[in-house]
Amino acid sequence: MDNVHVGVQIRQDPARLVRADESEARWEVDVEVIRNDGALDFRGPGVHGKRGDRFIYLTWGNVGPDNTFEMFRRAKLMLDRVEPELIERAMATGRLRVAVDLTDNRGGPRCARVDAPALAWSVPEV
Repeated sequence: MDNVHVGVQIRQDPARLVRADESEARWEVDVEVIRNDGALDFRGPGVHGKRGDRFIYLTWGNVGPDNTFEMFRRAKLMLDRVEPELIERAMATGRLRVAVDLTDNRGGPRCARVDAPALAWSVPEV
C-alpha cells in the first residue's frame, strides 16, 4: 500500500480523509447527547454501535489511482468510556475533544478499541 489515508467513518463511508504520513489530522463529528432513562446516549451519522456501546470509527484505507478507498483497519473511540462529568461539561460548551495517537507500538496504524494512554478526552476552553 502506498497511499494510506485515515478518516472518520460517517454512516458506512470514510469522510475527510487525511494522508497517513501527515503530522496531524483533525475531524469534527456532530454528536447528539440524549438522556435515556437517566443514562447518557449518543446519536449522529458518525456514531456507531448499540446503546451502551456507542463509538466513533476512525477508518484506515488505501486510496487507489481512481480514488477508491479500500479499508483495511479501523479504530474505535468508545463514547461510553468518557467520564460522565466530562460529557456534562462538553454539553455546556458544545465541544468535546479527543487526542489520539494514531500510531501503534509497532509503528503501524492504531486499530481496535483505543484506550489511554493512546487517547485523552478533554473539553477545550471556550
